[in-house]
Formats: sequence, structure tokens, C-alpha cells
Amino acid sequence: MLPVTNILCPIDFSESSYKALEVAEEMAVHFNAKLTVLHVVQDIPVLPALPTNPSIDVPEYQEKLEEAGKIALDMTITDKVSSIVEAQSLIKSGRPADVIIEVADELKPNFLVISTHGESGVTHFMFGSVAEKVIRHAPCPVLTVQAEDTKS
Repeated sequence: MLPVTNILCPIDFSESSYKALEVAEEMAVHFNAKLTVLHVVQDIPVLPALPTNPSIDVPEYQEKLEEAGKIALDMTITDKVSSIVEAQSLIKSGRPADVIIEVADELKPNFLVISTHGESGVTHFMFGSVAEKVIRHAPCPVLTVQAEDTKS
């Protein structure tokens, strides 16, 4: 595992993902490692059984979401990652957990740093946890950064 040369950090632009990015950046500085910051744009579901609205071009809308995500990701890296870190942005589409695992398979990072959102109860049961799925299936060690609980 050593030396550490490559760190992957998926973000979703939430405060908890920014905490994970902070940890990933600190590790990148410490190890003089490359940092890849990934954002996954979820695919827009298309339901073929429902009549479509001809005024909405789903592929074009998906492309616009990816373009906006790329701009936001580049701005986040500029604002939140030190210039001494070799950082790159990466935008992908799909189911977040699956895409994060695929990217980790491709990039072969030494570590993957991801935030947990602290979901529990019905929300966790219905939607699952991206971090949990990544931890179970990632091809590399995963460092989780616990989100602060904002629920009272």
C-alpha cells in the first residue's frame, strides 16, 4: 500500500462531503499524492410506460447537468484544495456507489476517502447508503469521514 501516490475522493457538494475532501487534501499534502475528486451525476430516470413530454430532451438535460457539475467541481477544487496538491476533477454519470467503485477499479487509488451522511431509520432502509455500498465493494481501503449529526 505504501507509498501513497493516488487518493480518490467522491463528493456530492454537501457539507459532509467537503469534510471528506478536507481529509483527502490533508492526506494528499502529507503523502505528496495526486488527488482525484469525483462527482457522480445521477442518471435521469426515464419511465417508458408514461407518456413523454416532447418539450423535454432527456439526453440533452443530462448533458447540461454534467456540464454544470463539471463547472461546480472545478470551482470546488479551486476554492477548497491547496494549489500545492495535484488535483484533478472527474465527472461521471450513473448510480453513485456503482460509479465510485468502477472509478476506483480504473484508477487504483491507495485510498478512497468518502463521507457518511448519518442517514438512519426509514431513510437508510429506503435509499441505502452510498458509503456503505462503497465500503463493501471498493477494491481499495476506504476511509470514512463521519458527518456531523444535524438532526435533533
